[in-house]
Amino acid sequence: MSGKTVTRADLAESVFRKVGLSRTESAELVETVIDEICNAIVRGESVKLSSFATFQVRDKNERIGRNPKTGEEVPISPRRVMTFKASNVLKQRVLKAHLSRKAKQKQAGAGS
Repeated sequence: MSGKTVTRADLAESVFRKVGLSRTESAELVETVIDEICNAIVRGESVKLSSFATFQVRDKNERIGRNPKTGEEVPISPRRVMTFKASNVLKQRVLKAHLSRKAKQKQAGAGS
């Protein structure tokens, strides 16, 4: 893994290069899309981005947990949690890239 984190600025730069909007317009577009996604999630709606993923909020009921140090039972309050479910298309892209990297590493190791 490269360890690189893609930021909002990276996304805006990519929009700038590929779409041809100004840098300011590109940054505004990225912000608007992220805001719309966040607002929908806050309202409790699912956000499905075809060939990418689905973002959802789930309600979790109260339950009994355990303090790992003392073993004492403690109630865990009901809460809402975010879920991210990658699409099959995205999963396949990740797998293909992983297998490709492994094959290149194997070739590089055999060539030494």
